[in-house]
Amino acid sequence: MKIPFLDLKRQYNTIKGEVNESIGTVLDSQKFILGEEVEEFEDNMRKYCKCKDAISVASGTDALLLSIRAHDISGSVLTSTFTFFATAGAIHNSGANPKFADIKPETFNVDPEKIRKNLQDDESIKAVLPVHLFGKPAEMNEIMEITEDNDLTVIEDAAQTLGAEYRGKKVGSTGTACFSFFPSKNLGGFGDGGLITTNDDELSEKIRTLRVHGAKPKYYHHVIGYNSRLDAIHAAVLNVKLKYLDKWVQKRINNAKTYNNALKHVENLELPQISNNEKHSFNQYTIKVKKGLRDNLKDFLQNKGINTAVYYPLPLHLQPCFSSLNCKKGDFTNAELASKEVLSLPVFPELEKEEIEYTIDSISEFFNDK
Repeated sequence: MKIPFLDLKRQYNTIKGEVNESIGTVLDSQKFILGEEVEEFEDNMRKYCKCKDAISVASGTDALLLSIRAHDISGSVLTSTFTFFATAGAIHNSGANPKFADIKPETFNVDPEKIRKNLQDDESIKAVLPVHLFGKPAEMNEIMEITEDNDLTVIEDAAQTLGAEYRGKKVGSTGTACFSFFPSKNLGGFGDGGLITTNDDELSEKIRTLRVHGAKPKYYHHVIGYNSRLDAIHAAVLNVKLKYLDKWVQKRINNAKTYNNALKHVENLELPQISNNEKHSFNQYTIKVKKGLRDNLKDFLQNKGINTAVYYPLPLHLQPCFSSLNCKKGDFTNAELASKEVLSLPVFPELEKEEIEYTIDSISEFFNDK
């Protein structure tokens, strides 16, 4: 059996007619930049996330970058060291300085107590950028309590977490949150795309200005902005897909529960947490493999025809481009250990029951031989 890590063709084939029709509408109009489809998508996302405004941009990375710029942040921005590079790259490219904090090993998300400790030690920190990793919401109540006590800006990296909920509220409903529509995300476009949610009218206007070269009105530039607009074709596709998002997320959750129930007694495996106060959207189903067996299990599954992935093999504080920050191995032990133990299994909505069972049986076979 051959099991892909992600098969976008399966999803496309279920909605092919609707998607092609939506693209055809844009082609007939020959209006490709902003316009009706983009406005409709922003309105749909505003309603979905239950926020005041939703501003689309060219990528999830740009969503982070423009949010930091719109908040006028200078100094340092504290974020997780265990995340995709775009999080820290956007901080750097905005003109601010990335500063890293360690994660909680059981959640993969930044540890609120590490945030508190960093704020006590470093007065240059002006903002906190928590990441909702793999679809699991960060502990925002604790984070907001800490940051409000220190009068700090909070920007949420929710690139992997559309469809998730924290304490009964949609991620993206309460503050500034940044989403990605990279094709592998739960709501994936036909290319790059991103979006920012906010309840702040002034911030919304700043972001809308920044995404069109800082022009307001057209050809009059009071700030230097960016060319960061969601294409109309992408918006048309996303408008179709958004109707199915909750169903797809529920299938991901069901697949994750199947894995958890079947693998919970396997020694040397740590499975993702699913708590009662959240809705985990499972952009990735990520296990931890103990005793240095991660790479062996990955190779074993590959030989069985099962594709897996490692998110992420090297924490950000150890990336060569951030050597000037003077971080070293051993500074963030939870993240460093996670990078050696994490393994993501196929979890996409269109997985067949037989494929999940085969993956479970293969993992059990591997550990039974140890």
